[in-house]
Amino acid sequence: MSLTRRISVAAVGLVAVGALVAAGPAQHGGGHDRPGHPGKPGHGQSGNTVDLQLLTINDFHGNLEPPAGSSGRVTEQQADGTVKTIDAGGVEYLATSLRNARKGHDRSLTVAAGDLVGASPLLSGLFHDEPTVEAMNKIGLDVTGVGNHEFDEGKDELLRLQNGGCHPVEGCYEKGKKFKGADYPILSANVVNEKTGRPLLAPYTIKNVKGVRVGFIGVTLKGTPNIVTASGVKGLKFLDEAETVNKYTAELRKRGVKSVVALIHEGGFPVSGNYNYDCDSGGPGTGISGPIVDIAKKISPDVDALVTGHTHNAYVCTIPDPAGKPRLVTSASSFGRLYTELDMKVDKRTGDIVRTSVKGSNHVVDRVQPKAADMTSLITRWNALAAPIANRTVGWISGDIARTGTNETPLGDLIADAQLEYAKTLDPTTQIAFMNPGGIRTDLVYAASGNEGDGVVTYAEGFAVQPFSNTVNLETLTGAQLVTALQQQVSGPNEAATKILQISAGLTYTLDLTKSGAARVVADSVKLNGAPIDPAASYRVAMNNFLTGGGDGFPVLAQGTSLLIGGDDLAAFATYLTAHSTAAAPLAPPAADRVTVIK
Repeated sequence: MSLTRRISVAAVGLVAVGALVAAGPAQHGGGHDRPGHPGKPGHGQSGNTVDLQLLTINDFHGNLEPPAGSSGRVTEQQADGTVKTIDAGGVEYLATSLRNARKGHDRSLTVAAGDLVGASPLLSGLFHDEPTVEAMNKIGLDVTGVGNHEFDEGKDELLRLQNGGCHPVEGCYEKGKKFKGADYPILSANVVNEKTGRPLLAPYTIKNVKGVRVGFIGVTLKGTPNIVTASGVKGLKFLDEAETVNKYTAELRKRGVKSVVALIHEGGFPVSGNYNYDCDSGGPGTGISGPIVDIAKKISPDVDALVTGHTHNAYVCTIPDPAGKPRLVTSASSFGRLYTELDMKVDKRTGDIVRTSVKGSNHVVDRVQPKAADMTSLITRWNALAAPIANRTVGWISGDIARTGTNETPLGDLIADAQLEYAKTLDPTTQIAFMNPGGIRTDLVYAASGNEGDGVVTYAEGFAVQPFSNTVNLETLTGAQLVTALQQQVSGPNEAATKILQISAGLTYTLDLTKSGAARVVADSVKLNGAPIDPAASYRVAMNNFLTGGGDGFPVLAQGTSLLIGGDDLAAFATYLTAHSTAAAPLAPPAADRVTVIK
């Protein structure tokens, strides 16, 4: 959406970005040494080895300011078995943290595993993530792999973020200043041009740190086309992650580079959500599940460590390589709430990382440490440009409205209701609305932030919730297709990691988690306003353009008929909030009681 359009949309009342997130070290616990990975090495060199430090982040998503609500917290397991919640994130703290972590290390690199931009709060998203790239330049990022969200605005915009130049439509945002692009390479080894087969961006880079040569290969999940709008990946092909990493590992070794690290934007699901959980307490590979496990087991033993992301989880685990030897696999949660520190030794004779020396731990980016002055200045400068849009009030709420929950969520219900109400203005026969959970990026928080008052919802907070500039589309589905869509939440590609659609008022069904696959959605329980869904009948359904394209593993939603493309989803949300709330009568969090769950 152009800046001009954003301003005009804001004039009709869009919702505002709440808090934003960032990353950096902290004073809270550091995780546990993984089995087979001895304690922290010294900071210089001794005998036949030298020390190397890697500091890693992932899934930053343009969160420059500290995030609000659950998006800005991590949980820490205590020695007595209790759990402590810590407020975390903010690029001012990230910069301080990383700079402190580098002290005393002769050889240190800072790397990332994708989704640094995209789905960003207003402060970054309004300016097509130029502020985030500027911040990453300032904190000294050395390299990142590409993630799926780097394709939200298409390959040409990704190339602009790498190479620089002002936005082709909106131009330069500050008089006399031209966007210079990323100082660090954005690697896309498995993203190739469909016609030529050539990688969109560099597949790997070699960093020489005081005589130590380290190769980094960057890949994103091969399923990216399923979770990005079709226009964002048009003309591109996404190759197998492990095969691609192995291909370029062999090429690096031919170039004499023996130390290799893969930056993989795909991840896993640890047994515990506590950031310092000992992932290997039951033995290597026992504390984590998900796609990264199979990928890791296929990647060449010549790769020394895997830095991962995408699932927004925190873990430092070992997963056996194809030779059966443990190898470290890490992820630093999301939104800059954590960073990972990897310490290792490099053999001076061979130039190879000593795998048995690799040690890793996650650290909290707490908010009690000093802020980095240069980041404060950056935020202040961009906030001044965003203020006319960001501070507009679009609604009032009586309490936090959360996006988090086991299945159905209060914020999901609210957005679905807003889309249904908007859709009825286009076609009064519309009966149902769906919202994909991944499109809801943060909570609506009651407590005051910035210039707002308690309960005030600003445009910036709404933008943080729905930053994708999607449209609300309408299509006609049969009752049988409706039921199939609900079953696809828990089957096919979504069976392992379910994606529960958020539904508008009037639609109800039972989710039986004691069953498996599609059977978890009880077909005869699906009802609209108390009446069973008729498999042969037609229903008018609203959803965003991502879902009408079959995104998030819902191919049946791409089979709808009589497609009508509507307006901006954030505008629909803002209009609903304005219409249904006042300062004297704020909107209460929905009950989230439309799905009956059997456990």
